[in-house]
Amino acid sequence: MAKGSVYLKSREEIEVIRANGEILGKAHAEVAKALEEGVKTSRLDQIAEEYIRDNQAVPSFKGYGGFPSSLCISVNEVVVHGFPSNRVLKNGDIISIDCGVYKDGFHADSAYTYAIGEITDDVKSLLKATKESLYQGIEKVRPGNRIGDLSHAVQSYNEERGYGIVRELVGHGVGKALHEAPEVPNFGRRGNGPRMKAGMVIAIEPMVTLGKRFVLQEQDGWTIRTEDKSYAAHYEHTVVVTSSGYDILTTFEYLEKVLDDKKMFYV
Repeated sequence: MAKGSVYLKSREEIEVIRANGEILGKAHAEVAKALEEGVKTSRLDQIAEEYIRDNQAVPSFKGYGGFPSSLCISVNEVVVHGFPSNRVLKNGDIISIDCGVYKDGFHADSAYTYAIGEITDDVKSLLKATKESLYQGIEKVRPGNRIGDLSHAVQSYNEERGYGIVRELVGHGVGKALHEAPEVPNFGRRGNGPRMKAGMVIAIEPMVTLGKRFVLQEQDGWTIRTEDKSYAAHYEHTVVVTSSGYDILTTFEYLEKVLDDKKMFYV
């Protein structure tokens, strides 16, 4: 994943990715409207795919490397790459939904972790720290900084709070391909890694565990869960390096409006 040289995007290409991020943000909101106890995760996948295709776009994940669905749906101890299924959501679950949109030659990619019903205080704290660490990493995005600067920011923010940082999976460049250079780890040392340049578009996506950081891959070849069965959270934005800092090209605005309206917990 994410091999090769970094492809810097033009202003016009960045605007295409931003437009796709808008579709993606609204697809997340459509899924959020359906989130409740008793819903099957396969239904959420259907909702997202219909919305994306209704907007003349394509779900980035469907068929990618053989992945069967439009959404990665990861519940509780599943970190990423979970399959939608006949599993029914229940009170106390958390569900990480990762989605991509492809249109006009470019991808956008984002993820969000949702709470179903009443979740425990320790899980609320996990969600809060994971989301906050995403923005800690984003704040390090500017020309001349290194990828390791944002990686270290994500890692230190979570580890100072006692959480595990998954190391086997990383963020990545985004553009004409869903996964491009550079890789964007959630752990690292300041001053290390590729230097950021204006026009670089990256997906920053902390994957954080309530217990230890170690993960296993299930026999399906995709699903990644925590080794100790502890809960995991995942938030992701697609971000562009600008001449003076950064610009977030995906949005949580629409989904969080839905969560407000439904009085669902979020951080």
